Formats: sequence, structure tokens, C-alpha cells
Amino acid sequence: MTAKSVELLKGAYDLHVHSGPDVVGRKLDDLEMAERLEKVGMKGYGIKSHYFCTAERAKLVNKVYPNVNPIGAIALNNSVGGLNPLAVELAARDGAKIVWMPTVDATNEQEYFKKGNHKKLPFWAKLQKELMEQGKTQSSISILEGNQLKKEAIDVLDVIKNHDLILATGHLGKDETFALVKAASEMMIRKIVITHPNFPSTRYTKEEQKELTNLGAYLEFCFTTPHSEKTTWREVYEEIKFSGAENCILSTDLGQPAGVFPDEGLQMFVDNLLENGFNEDEIRQMTVKNTTFLVEG
Repeated sequence: MTAKSVELLKGAYDLHVHSGPDVVGRKLDDLEMAERLEKVGMKGYGIKSHYFCTAERAKLVNKVYPNVNPIGAIALNNSVGGLNPLAVELAARDGAKIVWMPTVDATNEQEYFKKGNHKKLPFWAKLQKELMEQGKTQSSISILEGNQLKKEAIDVLDVIKNHDLILATGHLGKDETFALVKAASEMMIRKIVITHPNFPSTRYTKEEQKELTNLGAYLEFCFTTPHSEKTTWREVYEEIKFSGAENCILSTDLGQPAGVFPDEGLQMFVDNLLENGFNEDEIRQMTVKNTTFLVEG
């Protein structure tokens, strides 16, 4: 990690952090995360839980660390009722800004998981496997009925539009994502993020990624995906260049106990890009400008 990467992260947001407390072990809790970000001059982070709304946690952290802006979020898995517009409405009223479509309970992710396609299992997979073996998971969640969005999915989009929230695609399949993004674009939802578009179960070609940016979406490139060898760094460089830094954000997806700290991961990400053909303006665009628009714009 270099002084240059620290400088380029001044005022940045990492919108994909798995901090604790959580139902699985985490590298650090919210207070430790905020303390670290304050020291390096980052502005804030998105608190991601696959299972619970994190808006209340964000409020408490901000009270202790008023110079840090933690972002509450909700992921629409079975633990919050799946495609539950009321859960999204109440999350928004409590200050949440990010709505992830289904992740661990997405039909696409569950089918990929059951086939054993993950060469290296995600950290959450152990809990998911345990719940499945004990029969404690409900049916998997798709946002489509045939080729059309379910009414509940459209109702969720209405809430997102009314509260100007960030729509993140989670672990949906390609058909679901394209249908969702097209509908969101038609509804003039301003803030759409394609969650780790190079993750094994949610992998898009660079041409598909660009098609999604043409519909108004940002591509979220997460440090852990290439760092854990779920994709290659060369592919990351090519994909960002193909769609343009103006259409991308950098996140970490960190918080796993064996991983590096999220702020360290983001600094490593920036250093890596600087060494492989990206300039400072492009990096600021992805770390500061685009993330600030999503949170504050």
C-alpha cells in the first residue's frame, strides 16, 4: 500500500463491506471499521448483511463517529421476507440507502451453489449449506414470473424510486438482471448498481456489462473477486476499460475473517490499478465521484 493510494481514497466510499456484528464471524465490527476509515480519510461504507437490515447499525456508528457516513442497507433474502416492499419501505424510513436484490437466496445463486460450481466457496456458503441441510431455508427467490417481473419486484422498485435509493442487483441471473435494469431505467430510477458482474454466479461478458451501463447502471468491481481468484486481474482491467471508469465503482466485498481489512483491500485495489494502466482521474472517478453520487446525489 502506498501514500498515493491513501491520497486517492480521501473522500471515498466502499459500498460493499461485510462488517459485524453478523450471524457469521467477521474480520471487524462497525465501530472498528469506522475508526479505520476515519484514520485514512475515507468518507463512509455500505454495511452489508445477507440477513438483516443494517440501517439502525449505521445510525449508531455515525453517532460515535460523526465524521464517518455508514450506509444502511437491506438484502431481499428470505430472512426479511424476500421481495418484500414493506421491508424496503421501513428500511428507507430508517435511513437505509442500498437495496440489494436477493443474494444467498436468489434462485440463480442457489442453483449455482447446489451444482457445486464454485471452485472456491464464498464465506457465507457454510451457513447456507447448514440451513439447507436442516431444512430451514424457504424456496429460492426469483424476481421473474415467466419473462415478466413479479408484481412484488415492481412494488419494490416503486419504493426505491420514491425514496431515491440505490438499487443493487445482488446475485440475480442474467435474464432477471436485464429485465430489472430495463424496468428500473424506464421508471427513471437514478441509481442502479450491477453487483460484482465478474463473480462466478453473476458473470457477464464485457459486452453485456457495457449494455447494462448503456441502460444507466454502474458496474461494481469488488476487490475480493480477483483477489480470491474467482476471476483474473487481467479480466478486471479489460472490463473496466471497455465500459469506462465513468460507469464503474470500486468496492471490496471484504469482512471475511481471513481476509485483509476493507480499507487495506481498497488501497491494494487502487495500487494494483495504478500499476496496470489506470490514471489517477479514472481511479478518483470510481472511488470518490461515482460513489458520492450514489450516496449523496
